[in-house]
Amino acid sequence: MKLLLKLQNLKLLWILKPPNRTFHGHPRLLSSDVHSQYESIRQGKQEIPKYFNFASDVLDRWSEIEKAGKRPSNPAFWWVNGKGEEVKWSFEELGFLSRKVANVLTKECGLQKGDRLILILPRIPEWWLVKVACMRAGIVIIPGTSQLSAKDILYRLQASKAACIITTDRLAPAVDSVASQCQLLKTKLMVSKGSREGWLNFTELYQNQSPDHSCVKTRIQDPMMIFFTSGTTGSPKMTLHSQGSLGFRPLLSERYWLDLTSSQMIWNTADTGWILTSIASFFDPWVFGSCIFIHNLPQTDSEVILNTLCRFPIDALVGAPTLFRMLVQNDLSKYKFKSLKYCMSGGEPLNPEVMEQWKSYTGLDIHEVYGQTEMGIICSVSKGMKIKPGSMGKAAPLYDVQIVDKNANILPPGQQGEIAIRSKPIRPLGFFSEYLDNPKKTAESERGDFYVTGDRGTMDEEGYFQFIGRDDDIIISSGYRIGPFEVESALIEHPAVVETAVVSSPDPLRGEVVKAFVVLSPTFSSTDLTSLTRDLQDHVKKTTAPYKYPRKVEFVKELPKTVTGKIKRNELRDKEWGRI
Repeated sequence: MKLLLKLQNLKLLWILKPPNRTFHGHPRLLSSDVHSQYESIRQGKQEIPKYFNFASDVLDRWSEIEKAGKRPSNPAFWWVNGKGEEVKWSFEELGFLSRKVANVLTKECGLQKGDRLILILPRIPEWWLVKVACMRAGIVIIPGTSQLSAKDILYRLQASKAACIITTDRLAPAVDSVASQCQLLKTKLMVSKGSREGWLNFTELYQNQSPDHSCVKTRIQDPMMIFFTSGTTGSPKMTLHSQGSLGFRPLLSERYWLDLTSSQMIWNTADTGWILTSIASFFDPWVFGSCIFIHNLPQTDSEVILNTLCRFPIDALVGAPTLFRMLVQNDLSKYKFKSLKYCMSGGEPLNPEVMEQWKSYTGLDIHEVYGQTEMGIICSVSKGMKIKPGSMGKAAPLYDVQIVDKNANILPPGQQGEIAIRSKPIRPLGFFSEYLDNPKKTAESERGDFYVTGDRGTMDEEGYFQFIGRDDDIIISSGYRIGPFEVESALIEHPAVVETAVVSSPDPLRGEVVKAFVVLSPTFSSTDLTSLTRDLQDHVKKTTAPYKYPRKVEFVKELPKTVTGKIKRNELRDKEWGRI
């Protein structure tokens, strides 16, 4: 049965197409007026609510449930830094503190509803406080990674027209070096024990604020967050999300990819600048009333991660494929996880070999999820779903995902094409609103009735999707189309290979050939590289179609990666083709 939902003022229809499974909602976490609307939406009797605010309609409702003694006593938020420091908040404490921060933003900084705030903090508790506070005040949040350079910060400040920036004392000098070029930047807040000229001290201000603050009323289509997302060409685009696309979406599709209870705890290791952290370490777990666990993790250390899983009652782990590739390099037999039951990987495909190694040592499957900044989770292997190695699962219930050709025609199962989500005439809840100030890119993201992801893949007869590669990552050698992931998966099976990236390389005869960049296991560091190259090439020929083998191999100490852990194949490819 299809449930068509009309959103007032946007003149858009949203569709909910539930799979053959039962959705278990949380009506008690919603305020009474939104609760009645929520139930009517599920029954097909009413439209999406006109007003919604995640802070007041979800978090404050959990605080009420908590005070009534109807939620387990575990915290809502649990942070550690590995040095003995620890922070635990209940939903009530989260509300108390975030209201104080909301007063800092509105009274001390003079920010108003609709103003934009750039938030560049590592995995520290203040990141969560500021996000909730911004929602209470209707301020638009723009997260960024702590690895941004002064040039990156300048671009983001100018493009976003942000009125405020919050960061640490480490990045404050970089901000100061470009602030004079940002006329709309009015306030700089620093999370630090020290002080700096021209900056307000965040900690001192919020500790002295009143906890009395009235949450603003926000429409469901009001802007909530802006993510800067990099394309293959040009500067990063500003991807705008609304209260509905991020905050209300998990209330409708909540148990599809993430199935938790209010007594469970989830740990997502992604950087705070990535949308996955907003989804997996903020909105979706808190819809369940679950505890969000955070480790500061200044560096991704596999031993620290494994020991943390042994010490703390973490039920679910979310990480990039790089994380699991690192973890299986350890002797996992030495570790006994305290509570871990559910593992998820996203950002790029995870090699089947790594999944097999992880399961052989831990007994746990790794469930893949696939998504984009523009629309969050698109496909996933959910609990209870059959796991097919190399597959990223089935479409999320809000999305009609198809494989299409260059003319937006739907292709039959098994045929390779571009992964696309139907956007017309019904625009699904969960979609981004637009690329801000870039109508050309917004228009180019659609083809016919579909939003096109730029990723190539296939779908089988059961509706499982398989990722082939970015459309621009496909290698065409002597007329053969070769996806990098299948070559990488073959290489990663070899014991000498810790990590690998495959790109095209120019060749006078074949136009282009497959080249593999390989990070070696320490145990093979003294091996003759010429002999090892032949060994790796022979291994790929035996593992997959021989024409896919890497005719060129280069051994490197590390691969270039984005802050989210994705391998920068475009950078490697550009170097190969002399574009850098």
